[in-house]
Amino acid sequence: MDDVLKYAIENGMIDVSYIQKIIEMNKRKELLEKHGNKIWNGKDGKWYTYLPDEEKGRVLKKRNTREEIEDVIVSYWKEQMENPTIEEVFEEWNDRRLELKKISPSTHLRNKQIYNRHYSDFGEKRIKNITQDEFVDFLERQVPEYDLTAKAFSNLKTITKGFLKRAKKRSLISFNVEEVFYDLDMSDTDFKRVIKEDYEEVFNEQEMSLMIKYLEENLDSMNIGILLMFVTGIRVGELVTLKHDVFDENTFIVRRTETRYLTEDGKYTHEVKEFPKSEAGARTVVIPEDYKWLCAKIKTLNPFGEYVFVNSNGKRITTNCIRGRLTRICNKLGVYKKSPHKIRKTYGTILLDNNVDKRLIMGQMGHADILCTEQHYHRNRRSIQNKTQVLSSIKEFQAKTAD
Repeated sequence: MDDVLKYAIENGMIDVSYIQKIIEMNKRKELLEKHGNKIWNGKDGKWYTYLPDEEKGRVLKKRNTREEIEDVIVSYWKEQMENPTIEEVFEEWNDRRLELKKISPSTHLRNKQIYNRHYSDFGEKRIKNITQDEFVDFLERQVPEYDLTAKAFSNLKTITKGFLKRAKKRSLISFNVEEVFYDLDMSDTDFKRVIKEDYEEVFNEQEMSLMIKYLEENLDSMNIGILLMFVTGIRVGELVTLKHDVFDENTFIVRRTETRYLTEDGKYTHEVKEFPKSEAGARTVVIPEDYKWLCAKIKTLNPFGEYVFVNSNGKRITTNCIRGRLTRICNKLGVYKKSPHKIRKTYGTILLDNNVDKRLIMGQMGHADILCTEQHYHRNRRSIQNKTQVLSSIKEFQAKTAD
């Protein structure tokens, strides 16, 4: 096709200047259509329109002919397109990544929430007008202004680096993107430290005993699901997307999870994502022998439907349903309120405390690295009484009485 076009141009079969003129006319028409304000001919014979203005809201423009006023409009919108706002660049970057399926709808939503929190004012500025130093200063101010943790600041850096790379690719900025983050004057002590106590992060021995007893005595659909989480460490998003065909004698396969995102009408929707959180998340989970009976119970739940865990209307339950049920059970039993993820942390802690083989732990948890389990999931579940017994049994800590 390219060879044919080249031949036609070289042999005068196509007028290149004419084609260029058509392209420019279409571009002009597109820019004029972008202009939302009225164009009118005044009593003095002059032509008028309003153009947007960042300070005044709008400004009146006047020219002798319609063509001249249209030239002003085209020039204005052409400049805007060549120098978009930070917000416009961010939205282009974020939407493009979603369109190319590089991110999920839930990640797209999270990026937008982070942007809206920090860039509401700064994002209105034209990106070509902002220097590297201004971006550095802006990022540094966000930490004390919002009392950010290291993780929250990392999320802010991620979206900033992303849309700046897009701006660089479009030649909207000339500075080196990496240097923005290299120049940051930050240290670990600048970030907010969140200290969470063990009782907030895991179910201790007594709490777990109470929870298991209650769940076993009240075996409806959601309680069976929560019990399965306690004995396998499965993620709540993975739980609510389980289907009957993944269960075997005392194992089940994890291949999908739930994702949440904001629809155009401003409402959250929960959908099934046909792959787990990570590559390591695709796994076969083993149910302990004493809880093998759970598989038989699960087969009785919605036996002719697609998903295992459904509500009274036959619709798949969402992660919010499990969270709500767990909160109500905690309140009923007088247990410190915890999220479903704390069940998972409890499970990981139990495996580590019992010196289970690291590869088995990684397989059950769906982690690619045992350090993830050790650093983020291992907490102390023992009660003060049990801690006292352990320490008191150590020979060196036993009192020596005189003969």
